[in-house]
Amino acid sequence: MGEALETFRKRMNKIKEDIFIIAEAYKHPDTPFYIKLFAIIVVAYAFSPIDLIPDFIPILGYLDDLILVPLGIAILLKLIPDHIIQYSREKVAASGKVKHKNWIAGTIIVLLWALMLYWMVDFLVK
Repeated sequence: MGEALETFRKRMNKIKEDIFIIAEAYKHPDTPFYIKLFAIIVVAYAFSPIDLIPDFIPILGYLDDLILVPLGIAILLKLIPDHIIQYSREKVAASGKVKHKNWIAGTIIVLLWALMLYWMVDFLVK
C-alpha cells in the first residue's frame, strides 16, 4: 500500500510540474496561437474548482480529473515545440514554483466552493 501511495504522489507531483511548464510555455512568443488556446483550457480546467462531472458522483466524479487533465497535458507536451518545452522546464525549475504551496489560490478556491454551497443551500431552503 505504501509503495502505491508513493507512486501516486510522484505522479501527481509530475502532473503539477507539467502544468507549470505548460503555463510557462504559454508565455513564450514562439508558441503557436492554437497551442496557447488549448493550454489556457487545460490549465484553467486543472486549477478550476468546477468539473465537467461533479466529484460527488461516485467514481465518475474523479474520472475527469484522472483522465482529462493528464490527457490534455500529454497532448500539449507533444504539440509544443521541444525548444519551448526545454526553456519552460528550466524556467520552472529555477523559479521553484512547483515546490511552493499557493495558499492564496487554495483559499480562493475553498471560498468559491463555500459560496457555491451557500447559494445551493439557500436556493433549496427557499
